[in-house]
Amino acid sequence: MPKMTTCLWFDTEAEDAARFYCGVFKKSKILDIAYYGPGMPKPAGSVLTVRFRINGQEFLALNAGPQNQFNMSVSIMVPCKAQKEIDTLWEKLTDGGKEIQCGWLTDKYGLCWQIVPSFLGKIVEGKDKARSARVLKALMPMKKLDIKTLKQAAKNGK
Repeated sequence: MPKMTTCLWFDTEAEDAARFYCGVFKKSKILDIAYYGPGMPKPAGSVLTVRFRINGQEFLALNAGPQNQFNMSVSIMVPCKAQKEIDTLWEKLTDGGKEIQCGWLTDKYGLCWQIVPSFLGKIVEGKDKARSARVLKALMPMKKLDIKTLKQAAKNGK
């Protein structure tokens, strides 16, 4: 089965956004750029699409006009192993963007991201409902997530 690719719709910022994302994530690369030709909806020679890869996941950035905007109904979740990784990604992705709650943010292009500890699902899901409630109670008021606080809440809630 072919791999799936996430398509991100931009007005005119596809190349800038792809280069920005490749600068944020270490394991990333611009793969290909396609251009509009004569008689197409945008000027010939302007960027149509940029294919790029972040951490093994392919994306296609498409310049297709202003009629569609990003919103919170779709986000990219990035699991992080360490607080330093959360801090670094948070700082880079919120530059020109907006901090939201619960580890969510929008970047300067309006794309939503969730920057979360890789263990979060394990401590929220499962049979231990009291632990889940403690972790969620600690998580809800946070913007950037704090691993130490979440682990403490999972352990004993103090």
